[in-house]
Amino acid sequence: MLTNSQPQLHTDRFWGEASAVTAKRILMTADTVGGVWTYALELGGVLSKQGVEVALATMGAPLTPQQWEAAKQISGLQVFESYFKLEWMEDPWDDVQQAGNWLLDLEERFQPDVVHLNGYVHGALPWKSPVLVVGHSCVLSWWEAVKGEAAPSNWQRYQREVAQGLAAADLVVAPSVAMLAALKTHYGSSFQDRVIPNGRDSGLFSPLEKKEFVFTAGRLWDEAKNVAVLEQIAPQLIWSTYVAGNQKHPDGRADSINRLSKSNIHWLGHLNSQELAVWYGEASIYALLARYEPFGLSVLEAALSGCALVLGDIPSLREIWGDAAVFVPPDERDAIASAINTLIADSPRRYQLATRARTRALEYTSELMASRYLTAYQELIHKRELMSLESLANS
Repeated sequence: MLTNSQPQLHTDRFWGEASAVTAKRILMTADTVGGVWTYALELGGVLSKQGVEVALATMGAPLTPQQWEAAKQISGLQVFESYFKLEWMEDPWDDVQQAGNWLLDLEERFQPDVVHLNGYVHGALPWKSPVLVVGHSCVLSWWEAVKGEAAPSNWQRYQREVAQGLAAADLVVAPSVAMLAALKTHYGSSFQDRVIPNGRDSGLFSPLEKKEFVFTAGRLWDEAKNVAVLEQIAPQLIWSTYVAGNQKHPDGRADSINRLSKSNIHWLGHLNSQELAVWYGEASIYALLARYEPFGLSVLEAALSGCALVLGDIPSLREIWGDAAVFVPPDERDAIASAINTLIADSPRRYQLATRARTRALEYTSELMASRYLTAYQELIHKRELMSLESLANS
């Protein structure tokens, strides 16, 4: 046992040894119904190449055969599947509690160096490992942006539980400054934080021979994506618009709109990643008139594919894309139609914007994202070891 007269000497000595320790085992959560799945596989793939074992605990819905196949391609990735409801779903709390017990059991079995949560509420569990929580989106900021008002009172428990999870985390990460600001606005700021932008493998997306059409992709059931505005303005556009995405809500509800292809808009349904890459590659313009988008992986994929970007004028997309996109208020239909038609008519401008977007997109690499997370993991491990040593020194 260290005595009170010797703590600094021994702490420094062991701290130097702890600095050489790296993260080798990560327990990560992911939902299977949105972009978090893509993000988790992207990050897990790069980490595995660097010798890190990742245990991926999935929730929300069963994995599709395509998702299982994608996961199998990553060596060093173990997938633990569950069907527990996610915290933003209707009446989820019994499932959230059961999922917490399941996750603690996985921690005991896997013995991770760091627990990486892509949700909030489980941050408050009695973890043995350091905990990093990533804020990909949240109900309260979504509601405010999409509905134009505060979330109703039935979301108070969600707000309380999320705030507790954030406050308990050792580090909170967001993919944009805008998303981090939203978390602090709605849940307080009593947590350590950092911004780590998302990344994508540029080798998966490349410009093909461009064709004369507008493209968008996303969850059609999510009002935040604002796909309906493209449907409304499609008759005004010079080119046809093609829309890819799932119309079925994760809770089983289908979008109430019966979307049939018309003369100037075509609904492609769900496309797999290879099919999407072709559509991105051939599209001349990618339009995402989002009312709410904490980062926007689809925009990154489109930019890597050489699309000119027309985006909703919201803080997060401005932050990420700067002068590499055309921004339009997401609910001003005439302005959106005018912006797209102007770009259609001006091929030099369209090419210039596409070039800027691809150049900027190449900065958001999966390797840089993984490097920043590894740094964060390392810091959490060091901090936990130092705290243990200080506790031992003072005992």
